Amino acid sequence: MSRSTGMTSANTPGLKHIDLDQIWEELHTGIEHMYNFQSMSRTDYMILYTYVHNYCTSVHKSSEWSSSSVQLKSKKNQATSGAQLVGLELYKKLREFLRNYVHHKLQAGLNRMDEDVLKFYTKQWEEYRLSSKTISGMCSYLNKYWVKREYEEGRKGIFEIYQLALVTWRDHLFKHLNKQVTNAVLKLIERERNGETINSSLVFGVINCYVELGLNEDEPGLKGPNLSIYKESFENVFIEETERFYTKESTQFLSQNNITEYMKKVEQRLTEEQKRIQINLHESTSERLAKTCERVLIQKHMELFHAEFQQLLDAEKDVDLGRMYQLVARIPDGLGELRTLLEQHIANQGLAAIEKCSETAYNDPKVYVTTILEVHKKYNALVLVAFHNDSGFVAALDKACGRFINTNAVTRMASSSSRSPELLAKYCDILLKKSSKNPEEAELEDTLNQVMVVFKYIEDKDVFQKFYSKMLAKRLVQHMSASDDAEASMISKLKQACGFEYTSKLQRMFQDIGVSKDLNEQFRSHLKNSNEPLDIDFSIQVLSSGSWPFQQSFSFGLPTELERSVHRFTSFYSGQHSGRKLNWLYNMSKGELHTNCFKNRYDVNINFIICKKNNVFITCRYTLQASTFQMAVLLQFNMSDSWTLAQLTENTQIKHDYMTQVISILLKAKLITCEEEESELKPESAVVLFMGYKNRKLRVNINIPMKTELKLEQETTHKHIEEDRKLLIQAAIVRIMKMRKVLKHQQLVAEVLSQLNTRFKPKVNIIKKCIDILIEKEYLERTEGEKDTYSYLA
Repeated sequence: MSRSTGMTSANTPGLKHIDLDQIWEELHTGIEHMYNFQSMSRTDYMILYTYVHNYCTSVHKSSEWSSSSVQLKSKKNQATSGAQLVGLELYKKLREFLRNYVHHKLQAGLNRMDEDVLKFYTKQWEEYRLSSKTISGMCSYLNKYWVKREYEEGRKGIFEIYQLALVTWRDHLFKHLNKQVTNAVLKLIERERNGETINSSLVFGVINCYVELGLNEDEPGLKGPNLSIYKESFENVFIEETERFYTKESTQFLSQNNITEYMKKVEQRLTEEQKRIQINLHESTSERLAKTCERVLIQKHMELFHAEFQQLLDAEKDVDLGRMYQLVARIPDGLGELRTLLEQHIANQGLAAIEKCSETAYNDPKVYVTTILEVHKKYNALVLVAFHNDSGFVAALDKACGRFINTNAVTRMASSSSRSPELLAKYCDILLKKSSKNPEEAELEDTLNQVMVVFKYIEDKDVFQKFYSKMLAKRLVQHMSASDDAEASMISKLKQACGFEYTSKLQRMFQDIGVSKDLNEQFRSHLKNSNEPLDIDFSIQVLSSGSWPFQQSFSFGLPTELERSVHRFTSFYSGQHSGRKLNWLYNMSKGELHTNCFKNRYDVNINFIICKKNNVFITCRYTLQASTFQMAVLLQFNMSDSWTLAQLTENTQIKHDYMTQVISILLKAKLITCEEEESELKPESAVVLFMGYKNRKLRVNINIPMKTELKLEQETTHKHIEEDRKLLIQAAIVRIMKMRKVLKHQQLVAEVLSQLNTRFKPKVNIIKKCIDILIEKEYLERTEGEKDTYSYLA
């Protein structure tokens, strides 16, 4: 409904002289209606608006205009010479009215306290704010022209009418009531923190008032609130009160509860405060409030958190560890100690796990590697879930794994850190070698990925390369790879981890195997075209000497059954590749013997034997898979059932220590017998073919690696590793000095360590020896007059 104010419209056909006294009474009455929240019709409102407009554009004598009068050309009446804008007296009247109104409200609120003052303040503020916006709209012409011109002229203390209302409220009511209002708000918030339900709209109303009262008085046109009132009158006190409240609460809570319960309480409180910002307070307080709560609730109790962190690790309470991480992560540099504690804990757990199974793990690669992987899997999951894969905790996991993988009970037993890469390479051999227990391809691929996890932490990657290379070579030569795809996949992973150079020889091995397959086909075709009988199934593998980690085999008396095949292939290969020399690796060759020489249930006894180099076959009932040396010895029994050890050594030209081991394996297989004990074999000891040999299997593998061969191979491998390292160190020194020309000793050592760190950790004393070698070779020289300085010699 509208209420008539008894106002009449003035006729304004042209510019007139209008005194403020003529219209102020009706304006005053209308303004009172607005501030008393009495309804007003749109017509009455427009009459008041017109009064203001007409007054501001009325004609006044120059002496009456004051310095605030300006001349502007009227857009509505281009024919006139211009409209005269005035407004100072009206502005003064409005300011006086607002001051009287606010003073009256102040008297009504002075004696109010607590929630009562909040209800009064928020109600009066909301009504005052809405009424002031209405009045400002009514005076829009005054705002748009007169007030704006005052701004431009640089006059201070002149505001748009709504801003004038805010300034009046601030200076004549807020400054007298703000302390009791702020205290009432703080009490209300404390009650809410203590679990009481409060009228949050009272808090919200007061905060909105404080924010809006922050005016940009010096730059009235600047958009956005000036938060000085809010911060000085509320935020600063609120933050102090918050710190006091939580200091007291945290101390009391910790005296009655453990850290785990305390962390839950802190989480709850931080969530509550964040919600309080969103609902009641200004968003600018969020960061300051959060930092205050974090400092009081978390940072002041970090020692307790650190002590509890270790206990939570020991108790494997992942959820609580995640909760602690989330809290401590809020503190600048707060996670450093937790990362250190985690690293030490993982290292200790890894060392303990390997110590527990060290006796078995020393000779069982599977036990060793799976033990490492179990520890890594457990703590990798912890880092991923509880610590959100935080880069600092990932680094702590990596450092810890590097520590216990490279130095542990097993490496101490071997007196060398190279035991870890050696066992890892042997574990790869178990996975990739053909076996009845080979996993499915998908499972194998996953296991190889796990192997690469351990490989990442191995310091002596060159040791792994050497052993892996030897074992791969044997798998390829002996056709024992479980899967070519798996072999290629593993090499690809190594290449990705260490670069092309690391795997170049491994890839060339595969190329040689492919070339050898084609070469065998060509050899068979050659024999067929030459009408030469293919009396035995003979196949070869031609290997590039620089790519394969095999040593040249010692010569021995090649069995006559194999001589023809070896000669024919040598002639064929020489015809295709002039200038190349074949070095036969008899120690790597193997074959099959078929025999009918042993008594069986059918009582058949036939002594017919034929052989094949690399794959030697003897046509008979049992099929014996044997090495070339074993075949050479067994073939001697075609001529006699009994030989002395000295005779066999002379006939086969096999070294005595190798012969002893060959005989030992045949004795264990019960293919031959001897009166002496195995450990007491002498050159004159007689060995006899055992005609009563029986085996449930018709296909028997007697090709067991000899201990001497294995030991020699291991020693040779380690020897080659040391030699290769010296060459790599020398090459690195030359590269560095060629680029730097002159360098101090310490700088040179540091750069060598940096360059080779991905392959192995060079020992400083070895680097010094390599420098001396290069000085002797005249690659470097000591700089005269400068201590510990080297110069490069081009």
